[in-house]
Amino acid sequence: MTTYDDRASLNDLTATAERVRESVESVIEGKPEVVRLSLTVLLAEGHLLIEDVPGVGKTMLAKTLARSIDCSVRRIQFTPDLLPSDITGVSIYDQQRRDFEFKPGAIFAQIVIGDEINRASPKTQSALLESMEERQVTIDGQTYELPSPFMVVATQNPVEMEGTYPLPEAQRDRFMARVSMGYPSAEAELKMLDVHGAVSPLDDLQPVAHAHDIVKLIDAVRGVHVADAVRRYAVQLVGATRSHPDLRLGASPRATLHLLRAAKASAALSGREYALPDDVQALAVAVLAHRLLPTAQAQLNRRTAEQVVLEILQHTPVPQAGNPVYGQRPPGARRL
Repeated sequence: MTTYDDRASLNDLTATAERVRESVESVIEGKPEVVRLSLTVLLAEGHLLIEDVPGVGKTMLAKTLARSIDCSVRRIQFTPDLLPSDITGVSIYDQQRRDFEFKPGAIFAQIVIGDEINRASPKTQSALLESMEERQVTIDGQTYELPSPFMVVATQNPVEMEGTYPLPEAQRDRFMARVSMGYPSAEAELKMLDVHGAVSPLDDLQPVAHAHDIVKLIDAVRGVHVADAVRRYAVQLVGATRSHPDLRLGASPRATLHLLRAAKASAALSGREYALPDDVQALAVAVLAHRLLPTAQAQLNRRTAEQVVLEILQHTPVPQAGNPVYGQRPPGARRL
């Protein structure tokens, strides 16, 4: 039975998330699905990759999300001459102290905005691997913990554009989800001209949540219940990518974990303390597609990874809708 404190926690979660969502949507016009996915990734302790052509608001979305939360924010402009030490930090010898002193890099922040990440060399991109997966940085044998919450929001242009490097598979696998902004509708673009025409809306944007609030929300999302049927469904979806004839690289076990975490966050944002197969289905393309590598024949046939994921969703049996086991918890399980 849900107690008063349980209901209060759930109400706090949805209310705080709603404030952040409204704050972001006050700047990002006509993209509610993109904003919701960004919040989902944040509460699921993941990292977000925003991929699209220049000028559609990728960096604006990242900066707006960071500005809506009262926490430390650092921005990294990725360029071909950027060095790994510019991201992670470097040890500098202090002649007065006669010892090495560590100078933290730009990665030491709670929200890190990586602008045009695929303009840096793969060596520099790989400097993010340890921090994104283990939330720590190791320099000269010394390990430094990163603050919590920690989220990397990276933007990139399509790889077919000049001056870009494809992200290594290991790097792409560490992003929980990839989202494409897309062009705005005519109405949203007209409103954008009014809002963005004179001054930047970021100038007047004030934080609506504190970093401590986000940490509490993340902890609450961890307590969302996922039934065995939903877990098996997620495993079947990911497993199908590993044997699909149009794919030469399927999704990793990390992808399964990310899909489940994102489903739990989506359920919490919907006011539920249990995840449904619908949550998994809604997030499958965003979480899985960027990790998959189509075969050469599939590329010749213009088959995209997104199309393959949609096909897998159509052919994978869905657990029976309305099954009451989704909302049942094992004895002693923690509620929101």
